[in-house]
Amino acid sequence: MLSVDNLSVAYGQSEVIHSVSFDVRPGEIVAIMGRNGMGKTTLMKSLIGMLPSQSGGIRIDGAAIEASEPYERVAKGLAFVPQGRMIFSTMTVKENIETGLTVTGESAVPGDIYELFPVLLEMRNRRGGNLSGGQQQQLAIARALASRPKVLLLDEPTEGIQPSIIKEMARTLRRIRDERGLSIVVSEQVLSFALDIADHVLVIENGEFVHESRREGIDEKKVAAFLSV
Repeated sequence: MLSVDNLSVAYGQSEVIHSVSFDVRPGEIVAIMGRNGMGKTTLMKSLIGMLPSQSGGIRIDGAAIEASEPYERVAKGLAFVPQGRMIFSTMTVKENIETGLTVTGESAVPGDIYELFPVLLEMRNRRGGNLSGGQQQQLAIARALASRPKVLLLDEPTEGIQPSIIKEMARTLRRIRDERGLSIVVSEQVLSFALDIADHVLVIENGEFVHESRREGIDEKKVAAFLSV
């Protein structure tokens, strides 16, 4: 569903992502793990088109998108939940979700989104800035899902969120994968969360993948060692 081939990304003359390749199958959750500053957010921003790639290819459902603008990538099936959530704080919950409808032609928030996030239905007329961190994260995911994506990218979704909400988020992401067949890529530092949701784990260090494993064969101690400072 998503294929990344020898992707390199640079800030000016400084290359920070070095020829990385990975594939995401339909209905699979892939966790990209690594410490701060190892390239997770840069990789995510490059996939959605906020940062241009220096070389390499990105395909979604077989279609090349590496030369496409971010809005074109969204139209082709890619959705992005950025680090820090980036919701529109002065807009209502309903208005925030509606911004994700622009590529679908729909005008009303689909009921299945509120079914996934009942708290957002209750708070649909409340300003986004008045929600808790966990509720804002749910809102950011709901907004992304409104575009009816094939692949959902989440950058550090557990950052600043309390453990009970993290558990709930893991259940929701598994449900989205299982019920919608959605492919999900999560960048993350919290190993317990990644193991709770991921079918496939990749570890990035200094812009390169240094370890990968399927969930059933994962060496938790080895991955934890990469994540420790």
